[in-house]
Amino acid sequence: MCGSKSDSKANEETAQERSQRRGFRVHQNPPWFLNILLAVQHVVIQSSVLVLVHSLLNQNLQEEGGEWSQYNYQFMATSLFSSGISTLLQTMLGTRLPLLQAPSMEFLIPAVILTSQKDHRDNRNGTEVNYTLLQTDSVSWSEPVRELQGAVVIAGILQILLGLSGVCGVLSLHCGPLVIAPTLFIIGFSIFKEAALFCSANWGIAALVVLLIILLSQHLHSCYFPFWRPKRAEGSSRSDQYTLCRMLSILLPVVCVWIVCKSLEAAHIFPQKHVEELAFSRDRNTSNLVPWLWIPFPGERGLPLLTVRSLAAGVAAALSAGMCSQECYMATARLLEAPPPPPQAYNRGLCMEGLGSTIAGMLGSVTGVTTSVANACAHGLNQCGSRQSIQVSAVLCLLLGASPKLTQLLATIPLAVHGGILSVTYTVAIATGITYFQNTDMDSGRNIFNIGFTVFMGLLVPQWVSKNPGCIVTGVQSIDVLLLSLLTIPVFLGGVLAFLLDNTVSGTAQERGLPADVSGSRAPAVPGYSEQLALVYGLPSGVRKLLAHRHLATFPFCTISPPEEVSTLEEVTSAEERADLLLSCGSEGEATPNWHKEKVPNSE
Repeated sequence: MCGSKSDSKANEETAQERSQRRGFRVHQNPPWFLNILLAVQHVVIQSSVLVLVHSLLNQNLQEEGGEWSQYNYQFMATSLFSSGISTLLQTMLGTRLPLLQAPSMEFLIPAVILTSQKDHRDNRNGTEVNYTLLQTDSVSWSEPVRELQGAVVIAGILQILLGLSGVCGVLSLHCGPLVIAPTLFIIGFSIFKEAALFCSANWGIAALVVLLIILLSQHLHSCYFPFWRPKRAEGSSRSDQYTLCRMLSILLPVVCVWIVCKSLEAAHIFPQKHVEELAFSRDRNTSNLVPWLWIPFPGERGLPLLTVRSLAAGVAAALSAGMCSQECYMATARLLEAPPPPPQAYNRGLCMEGLGSTIAGMLGSVTGVTTSVANACAHGLNQCGSRQSIQVSAVLCLLLGASPKLTQLLATIPLAVHGGILSVTYTVAIATGITYFQNTDMDSGRNIFNIGFTVFMGLLVPQWVSKNPGCIVTGVQSIDVLLLSLLTIPVFLGGVLAFLLDNTVSGTAQERGLPADVSGSRAPAVPGYSEQLALVYGLPSGVRKLLAHRHLATFPFCTISPPEEVSTLEEVTSAEERADLLLSCGSEGEATPNWHKEKVPNSE
């Protein structure tokens, strides 16, 4: 009996240590104070992506003509508002993974090509026409901006159709480690020029941010900080320990450096470059015109303009964004030690992203929303992938998006700080791709060539096409926009090459790493795999019952319905298994020992 108690105590201590090391998982709810801090951290990371996409897009739009400095914060606020809606849809009805939605390069590149390919010549009289971006004498957006909104709507509708058709789920079954790894490489490397552009604003500040993030997330990752809270029983207390240095390894450096930079700027020691100096409000007086409260609604300043050119840009954005999101789903599941997403989760995720982009275009956003790579990779740094934290982040996005004045606050973060965040987070995508090689034969000449050729050409061709935009001239502008967009987006080109080479070049299953599942792990052999699959990807009971209705059990709803073993898990799970699941989840939303269900020995 004593031995049983000692073994039980040892197992509990081991589980507690493992819980502290691994942090929070998808189905676990951190304490309220930590939940808010993690949500703020995700919003700060998202702001770097938001500023990157909007600053580069706005810079290109201003080069095309027009004075709209007093409105660009409203565009940024609209994107933030749309991101909050899309994030809630994704975490509640989509993949259910803790993924924050944000604008991405997959929407930026087609938008830039669409505006740069604009024909500035009036065919009726042969004279030059200067298209302004905003009509100052009207409340409606002009043609270029409405055309961008139309491309966003078309991209969203196409993503919904692709998700309902089940194409994404079918393709995921043929994406082995040698498809996932090169694509993640390209995703990580494709942002280095933009990150270097932001870091060049002040290399000292950027280096300081990077060093602090490394120090907190790697060197001080095991520093625990106690937090006391009362138990349910009166007169007793309990102390929980959290690795706050690791969990807040991005928020703490950003806040500290931000305060130091603002202090030095106020003391006139040296000025900092902000996003306004790059492409936003060049006239600082226009910042007073930014409203405190401005909730976007459809048709406020005209409806999206649907043209053949916007159709071409929307198709390119939808295909590229869907491919990038699929890789983010796999990488996030691996970083959080969760089971790989089932095909239905891929289809639901793409549908919810498409619905989010459609809503964004109707609300007036000039860029769609997709899975934020930076926020997904941040899970590898802080080891906190709670779904509830991401949902709190979505609520914060809605609040910030409803106030352009508060959104303007994000633009006061120095560009070097944004560059430091992007430099660290995107490297996790590259490192995650490397982990997929452990189940493949890396001595195979087939694999060596496929990986090297995919990564090299996926980065070389977009670079060459962007430097030579006149290389594709078919005489039809819509076809030019489509081809230029697809060939300029690295993740699309690299993903297609990796998929074709891995599935067409002959090779054994062992050589390709296919005996394991597509995530590169042997999770299905672990006890409790089905339970973990339901905890991560299972839909709410009301949605499951709705999809189980006989009228919705046919195509296309069958492509987004959860697997039978997941949807009926509650009915087939015994009372003892339910008790174990409750122990693994924590009765009060606490950190769980680990992802795999462990039997707790009976001390009696």
